[in-house]
Amino acid sequence: MLVLPTAHAKQRNKKMGGYVMVYHKDADHGLHMAYSWDGYTWTALNGDRPIMAGDTIAEQKGIRDPFIFRGPDGGFCVAMTDLHVFGQRDGIRTTQWERDGRKYDWGNNRGLVLLKSFDLIHWNRTNLDFTKLTSPTGATDGEGRPISWEDVGCVWAPEMITDEQTGRIMMHFTTRFLRSRNSIYYVYMNNDFTAMTSEPKFLFGSETDENGNFKFNMIDSDITKVGDTYHLFATQHGLPKHATSTCITGPYTQDPSFTDGETQRHEAPNVWQLIGKDKWIMMFDNYSREPHNFGFLETTDFKTFTPIGYFDEPGSPMRRTNFSEQKHGAVVQVTKAELRALISHWQK
Repeated sequence: MLVLPTAHAKQRNKKMGGYVMVYHKDADHGLHMAYSWDGYTWTALNGDRPIMAGDTIAEQKGIRDPFIFRGPDGGFCVAMTDLHVFGQRDGIRTTQWERDGRKYDWGNNRGLVLLKSFDLIHWNRTNLDFTKLTSPTGATDGEGRPISWEDVGCVWAPEMITDEQTGRIMMHFTTRFLRSRNSIYYVYMNNDFTAMTSEPKFLFGSETDENGNFKFNMIDSDITKVGDTYHLFATQHGLPKHATSTCITGPYTQDPSFTDGETQRHEAPNVWQLIGKDKWIMMFDNYSREPHNFGFLETTDFKTFTPIGYFDEPGSPMRRTNFSEQKHGAVVQVTKAELRALISHWQK
């Protein structure tokens, strides 16, 4: 039986009046923003130009996989992958990847870009470099020797959730060491969203082989708490996975019957609740489609997920008014006043 949110959470939900989406585009590797009053029709701010250029905020001169959420102090936190996948093509570096791809594999990077704001307009920035961490990773190489954070292969797709037991921000992200399989790690952050307050630890991965190694890549985690249950969604080689736990840090148990009905390989699940309703929308990025597009589902019980189509697809309620080819999006609820101020700022 699904336990609905607490009365306090429902009251907070009622005060919201609109939605803000963040996403990136391969064309510019910058941070983009769109808004919606109803959760179905979306308009890009700044004419679908980046609201922040990746080459001004990221070490690799590009960002990907932005996520936005409202922290326990009411401020907005945005976290992004610090990575430019076309750096050589665009003249940003002389090599395909920042570090040796033979050692660190595809899309290797070292860290994340973090932003914090109380009005969605004025932002403070922090760049996190995980290769500077000295804490143990728990990972070992093929000969059983410990691997340090200096040899992290990737830190991708960060997402956040408030740990209601502690009132702290938990950030989870995709990572791997050297060329191993990807899995999900988590870390606690301070409320200023400028520093880690715990050591990163393992959260979720695929099944393992007889040697304890992950069989598949697990990426792009998203966690939603409903009642006493944490619902974790992730992507395993382009296929959706759903797992649950009564503890935010796990262990998480996979639901083998889960399906989102999509036959093409896709990634980046993101779930948000419709304001004033016991209904949630799941959004995903279908990288198998040309041009790229987002698909959507609705659920009221986290057991049955009903597809409602893609942006601008005949019969789908999801609409874009002025943008296309967006990638890896995330949505947060905002008040009417916050949204009006944001729209007014970019209209100027």
